[in-house]
Amino acid sequence: MADGGAEFPLVEPGLWVERTSARTFPAGLPAVFLDRDGTINVDTSYPSNPADIVLRPEMLPVIRTANLVGLPAIIVSNQSGIARGYFGWPEFAAVNGRLMQLLDAEECEIDLVLACAYHSSGTGVLAVGDHPMRKPNPGMLLCARDLLNLDTGRSIIVGDKADDMEAGRRAGLVEGWQVGSRVNRKIGDGAFTARKLMTGNDHRKLCDVIAERGRV
Repeated sequence: MADGGAEFPLVEPGLWVERTSARTFPAGLPAVFLDRDGTINVDTSYPSNPADIVLRPEMLPVIRTANLVGLPAIIVSNQSGIARGYFGWPEFAAVNGRLMQLLDAEECEIDLVLACAYHSSGTGVLAVGDHPMRKPNPGMLLCARDLLNLDTGRSIIVGDKADDMEAGRRAGLVEGWQVGSRVNRKIGDGAFTARKLMTGNDHRKLCDVIAERGRV
């Protein structure tokens, strides 16, 4: 069961929404949505110890490019470990704080963090199957859209799972980049493309796409 309280930015028991930068953005910008564990940092399976957080260095230029061209960089993370009772919001806060410190040291800034703790295997109020905020549902992306007045149609999602890509598709994005994927593929009705993100060249292409979004 999650430990919640006024000291944490919980808009409901299983949803964390935290503005993590002071940057302001004009309405109508696209965003770069990023999964956290397995995408920005090495996935250690339900990370609850800040000392275990290690950045994936290939993602640093991606975040830095979004910062440089003035696009919001937004974390959207499923955190079922909280629902399952493996750790609580205090541990999540400590881990996320450490992640922000490591990113700051690399001149990378995250503007907004959303985390969903709901899961069908949880207990109490967090025991919710197919919650609208839990990826592959698009709730976290749509919440961020409304908070920052984003253009989701030109936004990008980066993640390591098919659920990340599906959340992007359902939110109205047309493009995602999947860590570890070896092939580009169309999803759903074909309007959304999940692109491969494995090689250094793939990461350079992603940076180029982000830079282009920032120039339009």
